[in-house]
Formats: sequence, C-alpha cells, structure tokens
Amino acid sequence: MTQDVIVVDASTDLAEIVQLMEKRRIKRVPVVANGKLVGIVGRSDLVRALVHKLTRQAVSRAGDAVSDKSIQRRILEIIDKEPWGSRFSVDVTVKAGAVDLRGAITDERERTALTVAAEGIAGVKAVHDHLVWVEPTSGFVIGADEAH
Repeated sequence: MTQDVIVVDASTDLAEIVQLMEKRRIKRVPVVANGKLVGIVGRSDLVRALVHKLTRQAVSRAGDAVSDKSIQRRILEIIDKEPWGSRFSVDVTVKAGAVDLRGAITDERERTALTVAAEGIAGVKAVHDHLVWVEPTSGFVIGADEAH
C-alpha cells in the first residue's frame, strides 16, 4: 500500500480521473471536498458513466422516438448472439420504453446479463425482471423477488 494517497477534488473532470488512474495503475480514487472524504470513484463508476453517456448520445442521434418494437427486436438479437441466450425460455415485451423480462433461466448469471443487455439499448427507460430461476439438477424454482 502506498503512503502517498492520490485524491481528487469533487470538481475534477472525469477524463482527468481516468488519466490519473491509468498513469498510477490504481482502481479507485478518493474524492475530497474541503479536506473531507466525500466519495470514491472506481472503474465501475467510470464504465457506468460511459455507458450512460453513450446511451444518451445514441438516443439523441436516433431521436426521442425509439419504437418499442425496435427495442424488443434489438434485445432479442443480443440474446440470439450470446451463448448464454435463453431465446426460447425468455419473453421480452416493451411498452413505452419499459422492458419486461419474463420466463425461466437456468443460471442466475443470465438474469444480470439480460438486464444489462436491455439497459444498454437506446430508448429503454426501465427494465422489470419477472424471471424465475430453475435450478437444473433439482428443479427448484426461485422467483425474481426472491433472487434479489
């Protein structure tokens, strides 16, 4: 562990934080204001900010009117391409930009992958998880509410 702690001010630009993390090969940077710790910026925060920015840009390029049908089609295309895709056991419906995921999954990681895939589509305003996890060996079923 280093004795010289690297910190940034709350007003530091994200690009500067990225350069600092890259240069110093660090994963997290404490954020201070008036000499007090007010937060920590980690790599996951930067990725989340990037995805949010890219999604906003895609929406503005495509216009605010992204159809529900195109959102659904794009999510299904992603599911079809992925080895974890449960295309025949998962139903995707979209209404006013809100995505509903229903059906059965056999690996709990699929829930996260499906949610992240849907959230990354331009025009998606919300993702509602109604998936149930079916443990393949025992057949034990866990609903979406119990999994979280």
